[in-house]
Amino acid sequence: MSNMPENVRIVEVSPRDGLQNEKQIIPVETKLALINGLRDAGVKDIEVTGFVSPKWVPQLADSSEVCAGLTADDSVRYSALTPNMKGFEKALAAGIKEVAVFTAASESFNQKNINCSIAESFERFAPVMAAAQQHGIKVRGYVSCVLGCPYEGDIDPQVVADVAKKLIDMGCYEVSLGDTIGIGTPQAAADMFKMCAELVPVEQLALHFHDTRGQALANILACLPLGAKVIDASVAGLGGCPYAKGATGNVSTENVVYMLHGMGIETGIDMDRLVQVGRDISEALGRPPNSQVNNAWG
Repeated sequence: MSNMPENVRIVEVSPRDGLQNEKQIIPVETKLALINGLRDAGVKDIEVTGFVSPKWVPQLADSSEVCAGLTADDSVRYSALTPNMKGFEKALAAGIKEVAVFTAASESFNQKNINCSIAESFERFAPVMAAAQQHGIKVRGYVSCVLGCPYEGDIDPQVVADVAKKLIDMGCYEVSLGDTIGIGTPQAAADMFKMCAELVPVEQLALHFHDTRGQALANILACLPLGAKVIDASVAGLGGCPYAKGATGNVSTENVVYMLHGMGIETGIDMDRLVQVGRDISEALGRPPNSQVNNAWG
C-alpha cells in the first residue's frame, strides 16, 4: 500500500467520550487511574473530561475534581470539552490548556444534541474561541454525523467540508470528523475526507469513527493514503453517544494501534501496556473489553 504515513497521532477519548455514556457514575479515582495508565502507555493526547451541564451528562459532573488530580506532564496534552463560556471558564480555572467545541453536519442532530441549529452553535462558541485566544489556549473542533445522521440519513460531504472550514476559520487548530453512528463505509469515508481536504489543510483533519457496524478500521484505512495522520480512539472501545440511537461505541484504541503497528506505522504507544489499561477499566466497569485485539491478546 502506497502513500501511507510514517506515524500517526492517537487522540485518546475514553475518559470523556467513553465514560460519559456509562449508566453508572464512575469514581474520580477510577478515571484518574485510566488517564494515568494511558499516559504510562505512551498516549500523548488525552481528552480527560468535559465541562458540561451535570443535568444532561451527570457522568461528567466531577470534571474539576478529575482535572485537579491530573499528573503534571509536559509531554502530554490534556484536553476537555467546553460547549459554552461557562464550561470554558471552569476549564480555565481547572488549569486545562486545550479545549474542544463541537457542532454537527446535521441540523436535526444539532437540535437533539445541543438544542440549536448549526449556525447557532457557531454563535454559541464564538466567545469561547475569543477567550481561548486571549488566554493562549488551543481549541479543537468536533463535527458529528459526517457520514450519516440518525434523523436525516445521508449527509452531503460538501456540508461537512463547509462546517470544518468554518471551525478552522474561527480559530480551531484541528477538526475531528465524527462518524457518530458508525454508518460509513470506506468509499464514503474517503470521499468525505477528500472533500474536507479541499477546504482544510489535511494536517488539520482528524478521524473520529465509531465501530457500530464494524467499519471503523476499514474507514480509517481508506483515509490514511489521503493524508490522515490523526485518529481519535477509545481504549476498550468505550463510549457512544447518548443522543444517537445505535451509536454503540468508538473504535477501540487497541484495534487501531494493532493495525497501524502491523503496517509499520509508528504511534509511540506500548501495546502491552495499552491492553492492560483496557482490561483494567473494563474490569472496573464489570464487563469484558469491547475490543477484539484486547480479547485476543496474550
